[in-house]
Amino acid sequence: MKSYGFGRLASSVFAILLGACSLLMAAAPGYHLLKKYSFGAAEGSTREYFDYITVDSAARCVYLSHGTEIKVIDADTGALIGNITGLKQVHGVALASEFGRGFISDGAQGKAILFDLQTLKVTGEAKADKDADSIIYDPFSKRVFVMNGDPHSSTVIDAKSGSVVGTIDLGGGPEFAVADGKGTVYVNLEDKSELAAIDSQSLKIKSRWPLAPAGVPTALAMDVPHHRLFSAGRDPQMLVVLDSDSGKVLQSFPISAGVDAAAYEPETGLVFVSTREGMVHVFHEDSPDKFSEAETIKTEYGAKTMGLDTKSHNLFLDTADFAPAPAPTADRPHPQRPAIPGTFHVLVYGR
Repeated sequence: MKSYGFGRLASSVFAILLGACSLLMAAAPGYHLLKKYSFGAAEGSTREYFDYITVDSAARCVYLSHGTEIKVIDADTGALIGNITGLKQVHGVALASEFGRGFISDGAQGKAILFDLQTLKVTGEAKADKDADSIIYDPFSKRVFVMNGDPHSSTVIDAKSGSVVGTIDLGGGPEFAVADGKGTVYVNLEDKSELAAIDSQSLKIKSRWPLAPAGVPTALAMDVPHHRLFSAGRDPQMLVVLDSDSGKVLQSFPISAGVDAAAYEPETGLVFVSTREGMVHVFHEDSPDKFSEAETIKTEYGAKTMGLDTKSHNLFLDTADFAPAPAPTADRPHPQRPAIPGTFHVLVYGR
């Protein structure tokens, strides 16, 4: 009787543990590829080029920078909603939804292109500067900030009128930028390995902070309520977590080569960092002062740009097929693999 009772108890405990493990596995599986959407070559483009991804979770739209055009797809089905064409070399899209207007940075033209969010029709333009790259909307000042790479400046546009209201000398080459919605815009300065904090009303730089141990920073994201910034660099290849009030580096993590995007998800406390090597590094905010590595998602080579859908919790990345790297030369001792024209595609990852 004792032996039988013990065996039955042990079996019951094992079954409960097995069931609990199964529930945990079902509740928190890793990120994996959900969908792939393929598109042809960009209109009027002779090469395959892609850059920032902007997700409008509320409107269920994803804006894809694709060379000479912006492709807009449905966030749930991947269906093509429309193309914004006639551009030269687009980089990013900023959305001022309260004014029904979007802004596209065109680096080759040194302009911001204005378009209607409902019709996707171009409605105007604002002069920026050469290498107009990263672009964001700050809801506090109701201004759009265009980061001009080569001139080391930011062109500031009134979102309602579409008029340029100022230019900021950044003192370094800008990359990704984020706004805290309370009057500060933060931007990575790639060549200085610094992060600058800008007053979005006065257009003055309030602070400059070093990003060591990271260097050559590109990607930037923010946890606004907890005042945490996530800046990722290419040399050294690191993600650093900073206090957005003091600029103090709280933690750092190694990442793979060619980082070019980052995102923070408030609901889950996850930080995502995507790289050219085909990796998305995922970190978890255990507390505002402690972060840990959660998982690494294997994607595809070249999938360095990324957008986060905060409604579905899915990640959107885009890339292309790549040919082998050409032989090294004196001018190009470390040539990269070229993208094959007409092979542009979008990868959707989720749980």
